[in-house]
Amino acid sequence: MRHIFTLLFALWLIPATAVGADKEAVTYQKKDSVTVCRLLAASRQLPRGTNLQLFFARKFLGLPYVAHTLEINDDERLVVNTRQLDCTTLVENVTALTLCAQRGQYTWRDYLRTLTAMRYRNGKITDYTSRIHYFTEWITANTKEGIVTEIQSPNPPFSAVQQVSVSFMSNHPKSYKALRNHPEYVADIKKMEQQVSGQRFRYIPKTAVRNHAQLRKAVKDGDIIAITCRKKGLDIAHLGFAVWKEGKLHLLNASQLRGQVVEEPKILYEYLQEHPTHTGIRIIRINK
Repeated sequence: MRHIFTLLFALWLIPATAVGADKEAVTYQKKDSVTVCRLLAASRQLPRGTNLQLFFARKFLGLPYVAHTLEINDDERLVVNTRQLDCTTLVENVTALTLCAQRGQYTWRDYLRTLTAMRYRNGKITDYTSRIHYFTEWITANTKEGIVTEIQSPNPPFSAVQQVSVSFMSNHPKSYKALRNHPEYVADIKKMEQQVSGQRFRYIPKTAVRNHAQLRKAVKDGDIIAITCRKKGLDIAHLGFAVWKEGKLHLLNASQLRGQVVEEPKILYEYLQEHPTHTGIRIIRINK
């Protein structure tokens, strides 16, 4: 019996490949599907008006920060990992769960379909280049699909303008496993970067991220916060969710520095001042 239990436990931990949304291959572990279905089932019992983004995001508190969790297959597949998160996968998992709960969709297949539509250009998986890599494109693509809305007014506090110029991936292909293995992808990545570059978006400069009435009106609990930066070739440095505590704005994020998903104890204003390359925040709201 002990040997049977050991075998079953081992099988539980082995990544699975299954048929998911639109018959695309999906890589995940059994505990990922259990987590998703458990959280969606729990959301059905929540009181009306519950902030779903923060409800789901807080379920991931304490989980380890792990980068590159989507880069485990040579052929592009939808990867679901609810056990290890970086800032982007935290935002995507929480957004997909929120959308499913809002729509009354509570199955694993519903979740896979929602995540695919959000993560891939036009919801179609072909190869590595079909995945949305820069968060500016993520915002514009998911705005087009009616999933999110970027808030850019009033002014103030949205008093600054970011003109996007992205080139980091094509200029540093050796930093990406897929581009090292498939140098033929670089041309398509560069073409995508050119399409993303040149767009202009209003944002809140970090000097204005203070706890005043204008900020409280502009930023709501559970909004996605995209931190803008001046690092060459990048548009967004980090992501998280807005959390208001006692009238002060904080960031719930998968923190590389802290090694886990946390609600930052310091206010967002102080957090931003500690990072010289951070310039401010863009605000993205999940549509209801």
